[in-house]
Order: sequence, then structure tokens, then C-alpha cells
Amino acid sequence: MRNNRFLRNIRLGIKTLLLHKLRSLLTMLGVVFGVSSVIAMLAVGEGASREALDQIRRLGSHNIIIDGVRPDSDEDDQRGDRVRLLLYGLHYADLDRLQRGFPDIEKAVPVKLIQREGRIGPQAMQLRMVGTTPDWFELVDRPMIDGRKLSELDMERKSNVAVITEHAARRFFAAARAGLGSQIRFGGTTFTIVGIVQSESAAAGGMQTPDRNTDIYIPISTAQERFGDSQEIRSGGSTSREHVELNQIIVEIASLDAVEPNAAAIEAMLARFHPRESAYRVNVPLALLRQAETTRRNFNIVLGAIAGISLLVGGIGIMNIMLASVTERTREIGVRRAIGAKQRQIVTQFLIETIVLSTTGGIIGVVIGMLIPWIISMTVDMPTYVTPISVILALGVSMAVGIIFGIYPAMRAAKLDPIEALRHE
Repeated sequence: MRNNRFLRNIRLGIKTLLLHKLRSLLTMLGVVFGVSSVIAMLAVGEGASREALDQIRRLGSHNIIIDGVRPDSDEDDQRGDRVRLLLYGLHYADLDRLQRGFPDIEKAVPVKLIQREGRIGPQAMQLRMVGTTPDWFELVDRPMIDGRKLSELDMERKSNVAVITEHAARRFFAAARAGLGSQIRFGGTTFTIVGIVQSESAAAGGMQTPDRNTDIYIPISTAQERFGDSQEIRSGGSTSREHVELNQIIVEIASLDAVEPNAAAIEAMLARFHPRESAYRVNVPLALLRQAETTRRNFNIVLGAIAGISLLVGGIGIMNIMLASVTERTREIGVRRAIGAKQRQIVTQFLIETIVLSTTGGIIGVVIGMLIPWIISMTVDMPTYVTPISVILALGVSMAVGIIFGIYPAMRAAKLDPIEALRHE
């Protein structure tokens, strides 16, 4: 019986709203825009946050990345110094201290960077040679596209083998009609390409990733044997020499809880053996990850609050239109009260109408709100992600807006004096 009465009230509410189609549509627009803006703004913010978080995660939550920092040559020029031999970077002794003095470190991967022009046939390209160990591919998550990674046997034999990035491989292979097994020359030294790896050249949460699109990976033992620790740098018509043992060390910590304490201990150790504080930089992806997650939560709260203002405006519109409806239907209310309708039935009737308005507007807003991020992703190649919680939240808030802003008009209608209402023209 109650179910039949409730369904009858819903049908009556819809029928009443359809008597003023344009007015009902304009009233719903506030809710539609509010719900769609909440979903769309949260989707854009969530997409951007997830992309940044994914980049940081790919650096490894258990990893600590230690970079040797090249001193600013402009400072030397301002002092009038002519620097012919520049000494900077990390040392092999630093790698040994990390391996011996930190029991929480599972792996320590040295990285030596050398800028050279690579050539396959007539095709030439400036590449960054990365001398490292096979463990680099374990600590930095980059999938192999073809071929194999560097091996321990390559390290022992100091083999002239290389793994090239997909970006560089496409440029070389398309122009020179080459492939795996091709020979790439660096001056008088030739390497055999044994693998192609996907790379990612981007800044993850303000920290540069260890790889670039123009990298080529070789065994660090081969890099030491063939190129040594010194290289000539030509810039602006002048030539200088740089002596760098290691440009980077990536360490993996066994326990997630031990990452940040070990990072602090590593900084203290480096400070003892590198008097110049700017000689090195210790990056902790885990700390960046936590900071980025906090920023994402705050960002989503701000976006949701801004978009929620639109829902508030929509709710005010609903209240305004329902107050006008009470005035228009005063005589109708008087008739219903005169034939026995109770106050709660009048309240229920008007609340049903406001809920129908807000819920219908909410459903339309959800559809539009899910469509907008898709259009953004297709047109400007920006990552977006619609979370189920944002849809539920937006729809739930729209229904709550209908109830909250519909209570006052409903109570006002229910408290009308039946005799005065029947006299109303």
C-alpha cells in the first residue's frame, strides 16, 4: 500500500514538473553543470596526479638515486679562472663504501655517462653512453622491446655489446635499414647492438629520470676499458677536459621502512668525503611519492570544493523555483488540506519534486561529466581518469542538494492555513 502511494506521488511529481518543462529544465541546469564540473575537474586532476605518481613509482620505491653534480662553469668564469681540467662526480670509493658500510643495501648500481656521436652506416646521432651493470635493468623498470639485456658475462669479458633505446633505434634502423646485431661505431670503437629497451625521458615529481631517449647502455667495465674516466668537452670554441669516475649510483634498500633513514645516512657519509655540498644530490623516490600523494589529495579537495560551488548555486536555483511553485499552487495546497491531506504528505510531495529535479539533473550531469574527460583525452592527449567515488559523490551530493534546499519550500507549503489557501486567487 505504501509502495503504491509512494509511486503515485512520484508520478504526480513528474507530471507537475512536466507542466512547466522549460522552467524545470532551466532549474536542472545548475545541478547538471555542478555535477559534470565536479566529475570532469576531478578526472583531470586525478589523471595528472596518477601520471606523476606512476613515473615516481617506476623509479622504484625502494631505490635511492645519488647524482654527481657538475659545478657551474659560469662561477669559474666570473672569478676569472680558466678551468682546463674539471674534477667532479662520485668516486669508485663511494660505491665501495655503500656496498660495505650499509647492510640494508641489496644492490648498488654504478653509472658512468659519456657523450659520443654514434654512427651506423651513413646515419649519425649524438648519444649518451651509459656504462652500467645488468642490475640497472632490475632497479629501473623499463621493459625490453627486443633482444636481451646486458649480462654478467658481458661484464667479465668487457664485451663491446650495447642495448639501445627504442627512440634511437627507430631513427637509426629506419635510415640505415639495420636491426639487432648491427654494428654501431663511436670513433674507432665498434659495438654490437644486442637489445632494444623502452625508455622514458621525463621529470618525475621534479626529479629527472635516470634515462633519456638517446641512451645506449654498455657494460661499465667496457666503458672504463675503452674510454677511461676523462673526456674532452668542446663548447663555444673552447676545449676542456672532465675527469669523472661515476656520474650516478642507484641503490636498492631491502626494506621500505629503511629507505629514508638510509638516505639520511648516505648523505652524511657523502658529506664527509665531498667537502663541497653541491657536488652531489640524493633523490628519494619514496619521499617524492608520499609528497605527491599528499599533494594529490589536497588538489582533489580544492577542485572538488570549487566545483561544489556550482552544485550550491544549482541548489539555490531549486529552492527559488520551489518557493515560486508554492506561491503558484497555494489554492491546490488548500484543496488538498481541506479534503484531509496531512502536513507530512504535503512535505513529501514537494520533496519528491525537488529530488526528481536534482536526481535527473545529477544523472545528466554524470553522463556529461564522464564525456568531457574523454573528449579532453582524445583532443589534447591529456591523461584523465574518472574514479567511481567521484561519480558516486557527485550524484549523492546532487540528491542531498535537492533534499536540503527542498525542505524549506516543502515546510512552507505544509504550514499554509487551509482556509487562507482556499481564498487565494
